[in-house]
Amino acid sequence: MQSSHHTKKLPGVIHRVLLAAAMIVPAMHAKAQMSGGQAATAATTIAQSAGFGPTNFYDGRPDLSRYSIADGRIVFDEHFNTRFEGRENNNDFNSAVNSPTDATWLLTRFRVGALFHATSWLKFYVQGQDIRELGGSRPNNVGTFGADGDDVFDLLQAWVAIGDENHGLSLRAGRQAFNFANQRLLGNPQWKNSTNAWDAVRLRYSASTWAADLFMGSPVTFLNNQWNKSDYFNTHEGRNAVVTGAYFTSSSLIPWQSATDLYLLHQGSSKNTGAPGAPLGAVGYSNFWTVGTMWKGDPKKLHNWDYDLEMALQFGKAAGLNHRAFAGHWGFGYNFSHSWKPRLGFQYNYASGDGNPNDGKSTTFQNMFPGNHALFGFMDTTAWMNMQNPQINFSIQPTEKLKLTCDAMAFFNANNGDAWYGANTTTAVRPVTASAQSASKYRGMEFDINAWYKVNKHVSLQTGYAYFLTGKYLAQTGASDNAHFGYAQMTVNF
Repeated sequence: MQSSHHTKKLPGVIHRVLLAAAMIVPAMHAKAQMSGGQAATAATTIAQSAGFGPTNFYDGRPDLSRYSIADGRIVFDEHFNTRFEGRENNNDFNSAVNSPTDATWLLTRFRVGALFHATSWLKFYVQGQDIRELGGSRPNNVGTFGADGDDVFDLLQAWVAIGDENHGLSLRAGRQAFNFANQRLLGNPQWKNSTNAWDAVRLRYSASTWAADLFMGSPVTFLNNQWNKSDYFNTHEGRNAVVTGAYFTSSSLIPWQSATDLYLLHQGSSKNTGAPGAPLGAVGYSNFWTVGTMWKGDPKKLHNWDYDLEMALQFGKAAGLNHRAFAGHWGFGYNFSHSWKPRLGFQYNYASGDGNPNDGKSTTFQNMFPGNHALFGFMDTTAWMNMQNPQINFSIQPTEKLKLTCDAMAFFNANNGDAWYGANTTTAVRPVTASAQSASKYRGMEFDINAWYKVNKHVSLQTGYAYFLTGKYLAQTGASDNAHFGYAQMTVNF
């Protein structure tokens, strides 16, 4: 097992690349201005896919008429979100036990940020966040028993951007969001009250129809009553995770696709004794690569049909074990020509599990740092790890302000020699036991119904209900009571 000091050592080549970029980016931008004329701004799908573009200054929220001063050089943004939740049996599927997660609570989140345009090629952004969990019996610590927890006003983002992130070469350094592909591996989930943040550097080149990114970052841990720190800067953090990657996205590489993405990711981290997550029981250093691709078909070019897929292959070391794993998402749908914009879709999700926890090998797909909410059901019972998940999805939009969705899905283990992992990627919903290894793979079915209503450009409402009908795997490994989840949410942006 390698030391934590080793995991925090940055390669010299990274320093040289970033130093060169810091000198080259402003010069290139000035030259582009002198030559007159600029290439068209990258397509919105590119900006959203790669996590950049003008919307990313405000955590991906739509652009609004924000308050500004100093002739528009300083722009402020404010955000408030509150959500009431009620959960029953979501984690233990046991009505006989009143666990901390079987309760109701109210979540609140407030953010305020300021963007300073120092020059046409230099920007600074800072954003603070305050989150609270009121009611219920879950601990107030973020992540404990799945709690959203409390984090009294703290730093969420603080970065400097050199260059135009939608044209040519640019560099962003500091605390920021990662939001790649469909958030299955690196996400900025807004459902999660704290969301995710990274102390990171990102070098980007953006053209009119494609963009490429190189990045390195360390995930931030949210702790109440102290400044939040990333693994890299926190000497008391045993995980010491650092993620590096290269990401390419194009809206024109395949003409009938709105996005064609390719990526290569590397994660280095430590796993200490008793730490949750896969591989179960293993202790050691993780040093693995993920190579993947994501495709999205454009229904405007496919006679109202659409499709999206993402596939990822992993190799290297996971907690000191030789690691090979695979995960995939395959979906398609049809958009009916009707004023209500009905869409009927089907999808299948898969992630490999480990068939033998004692063979010195790891085949559990590592979900990294995702935004898993709603990808595999609104109840958030499942990560992209050791799973099979077919789904049927239906949506309509009766008015421009109202959207309704109805989803039905089934869940199976990929391998009964591995655990069932929750959406947070670390909680084992059911551990590996002798009875689990010989049980059925069928976990159960989830049914979701949700509604979104946009009151105006500043206020939006969302509500929904989810029901989990337990299957044979739960019945053969312990309690198997059905589960319920309901919520109501309001979001205000200025």
